[in-house]
Amino acid sequence: MPYKHVLRRKNLTESILFRIFVIIGASCPCGHKNAPEHIMNHISAYTIMALFSFFTGGGNASGPAYPTDTITAADGTAVTFTFFKHASLAVEVAGKHIYVDPVAGYAAYARLPKADVVLVTHSHYDHFDRAAIDDVTTRNSIIVCDKTSAEAFEGGCITMVPGAVADPIPEVHVEAVAAYNTSEGHTDFHPKAREDCGYILTIAGLRIYIAGDTEDTPEVLALHDIDAAFLPVNQPYTMTVDQAVRAVKAIRPRIFYPYHYGEVEEKTDIDRLKRELEGVTDVRIFPME
Repeated sequence: MPYKHVLRRKNLTESILFRIFVIIGASCPCGHKNAPEHIMNHISAYTIMALFSFFTGGGNASGPAYPTDTITAADGTAVTFTFFKHASLAVEVAGKHIYVDPVAGYAAYARLPKADVVLVTHSHYDHFDRAAIDDVTTRNSIIVCDKTSAEAFEGGCITMVPGAVADPIPEVHVEAVAAYNTSEGHTDFHPKAREDCGYILTIAGLRIYIAGDTEDTPEVLALHDIDAAFLPVNQPYTMTVDQAVRAVKAIRPRIFYPYHYGEVEEKTDIDRLKRELEGVTDVRIFPME
């Protein structure tokens, strides 16, 4: 599409969005004198992105646009991460699409490329959503999940427990890592006995650790040779900032992506997290709220 047409479409979209917020603002219960601007300042960036994608088609015919980052293997293979929201991610390599913990409220899964593999870390609502999985899969998609989530698929998935390995497609090797709470008063959130999983994906020689919901357990601290680590940082359910710093210093990943933050009252201090890891690793921050 020519740039001038994209720009014209973008300006029209912005005008439509503002009119929507004016209408909403007329009945805004907050009583703010500049209600449309007040709403715009407090609405989630992802909500705006979703609305923008609805009106623009995400700037392309293939579906909505989301933040991405790409790392490159030694052989030149590009691995691209797409950041949806909270713990929902996608990994793309050589035209293969891997979705992690898809949840319908976090992305327009029906409009995204169909999954070759879906990974589910555990059965909590913010990680496991059967409707989202149905939207993004076909009969040829392979689902890899923990044993609790597996009950919903009646055997139609690769069931993982900590320590298990699988090769769902030739491009991806998967290792399951235990994910659980250790802090006093928090162990019921993710009990060790339930055997929730994080996953290490080996893709083109790169080792990518997606932790799921865990604290800095002995299993996490023992990991090594990790190229990219996704660690959850939303206390009290997963790691505190101090625990995440300790985990990164132990694992020493080449790149650290904080994720799974922002959906609790106690906001994660992402600035402090990045500051305390300066010189330790490459910390890359993407919006996950």
